[in-house]
Amino acid sequence: MREHSTGTGTGQGGAVVPVVIGILVAIALVVGYFLVVLNWNYSTGERAGWVQKFSKKGWLCKTWEGELALVTMPGPMQEKFLFTVRDDAVAEQINRSMGKRVSLHYEEKVGLPTTCFGETRHFVTGIKAVEDIPLAPGIVIPAPPAPGAPAQPPAPAAK
Repeated sequence: MREHSTGTGTGQGGAVVPVVIGILVAIALVVGYFLVVLNWNYSTGERAGWVQKFSKKGWLCKTWEGELALVTMPGPMQEKFLFTVRDDAVAEQINRSMGKRVSLHYEEKVGLPTTCFGETRHFVTGIKAVEDIPLAPGIVIPAPPAPGAPAQPPAPAAK
C-alpha cells in the first residue's frame, strides 16, 4: 500500500518557492544595479574642439559614436576625445555642427557591463558652438562669420 502525502511541504514542491524567490531577488539586484549605474555620473565636464567623426553604429544596439579633435597649439599631436550620444536630438545638433568648433557637455559613466549602451564611458548630453579660437591664455582670434551672414556695422566712435 502507498502512503499519501500530508502536504507538509517536505517533498519536491517545497523547493520551488525558494528557487523562485532567489531568481526574483537576482533579477531585482541586476535591475537595481543598472538603474544606479545609468543615473549616477562618475564625472561631468566640457570638452571643446572639432567633431571630425560621427556615426551611428552597432550590431544590435545602435548608438551614435563620435570623435572630437582637441587642438591646443599648432604643431603638437592632436588629442582625440571619443564619445557616445544616446539622444537623437543631440546627435542631430552635432551633425549640423560638423566642421565648426564646438563645446560638448558630457557625463562619464563607470561600470556599464556591456557596449550596448555605448562604446565609450563619455556620454554627450549637450552641445554649443564656440565662436572664439584661443591661441594661448589671453590671446583669442574671433571666428570668421559664416558665409552669407550680414556684415556687422562698425562700432560707433566714442565722443
